[in-house]
Amino acid sequence: MTGANIQTQNLPAKSSKLFVIIACVALVGLADAIYLTVQHVTGQSVRCTIVSGCSEVLSSSYASFNGVPLALIGAVAYFTVFSLAILAAFGYPFVRRLLAVTVGLMFLTTLWLLYLQAFVIGHFCQFCLLSAVVTTVLTGLVMMACRRH
Repeated sequence: MTGANIQTQNLPAKSSKLFVIIACVALVGLADAIYLTVQHVTGQSVRCTIVSGCSEVLSSSYASFNGVPLALIGAVAYFTVFSLAILAAFGYPFVRRLLAVTVGLMFLTTLWLLYLQAFVIGHFCQFCLLSAVVTTVLTGLVMMACRRH
């Protein structure tokens, strides 16, 4: 490699596989967030099939931040996690800390959004709950990955 001095660290196969799993889980969150973003931008209503309340949650003032759909911010976050996890799987150690910080911020945001759904809006959205589950799983996986290093 000419001109670039990026050092990689050989990771044990188990650690590399864990980062690949993290990337795959992030893709689930990315798909969910892209779906919600498209629905928000096109003005289509989201149909809940498991719980009722998607319309109330997704049409609330909390569905956007400074005019940007929260789902779009989530899509960027999930894509970032996917990208960082792939880099970590290929042995770039400098991204692990950034991955942990990103997922940590996502988890704190998830807790806040769950609070809003439960106690402020009074309704739940199944797609938001899926995102909460995905972020919680990512948090656990990243914690496991950090303990191995």
